[in-house]
Amino acid sequence: MKKIFIGILFFGALGLKAQYGTLNEILNRLEERKGINQNLESVNIDNKKFVFIKDAEDHTERDFIIIKGNEATYVEVFDDKATGESSSNVFTGDIVRRKNIVSLRADKLENKKVPLPVTKTLLLTKQKDILYLIDVNTKDRWIDEASYSKKK
Repeated sequence: MKKIFIGILFFGALGLKAQYGTLNEILNRLEERKGINQNLESVNIDNKKFVFIKDAEDHTERDFIIIKGNEATYVEVFDDKATGESSSNVFTGDIVRRKNIVSLRADKLENKKVPLPVTKTLLLTKQKDILYLIDVNTKDRWIDEASYSKKK
């Protein structure tokens, strides 16, 4: 009876170890998606362009964040589906980076001060060698333009 009990414990422990490895791998993937436990301080985002595209029923919105040093340009482009016309807003401002957090404050609209600046708090993440900025308030994902436009 002791041998059967010890055998069950032994094989049960082996099964738990295998399940732990699988569970740990799944948790690591989920943490990577959320941007948790990633050390991306050494990743250079200077001269990077991040793109966000949002498709609505009546229009398509394309937003760009262009980072050059501590300066940033935020561009909104609206394409009206009914008329085919496009309009844009070009904001300029600055960014502050602390570890994986990038704070954008664009206080000039076409070189004129605006009373209420556009602000964004973004989390820098990397998934499958592609850089993303995730808006911490809206969960919008901005993809690095060089990552999706490179030829494979």
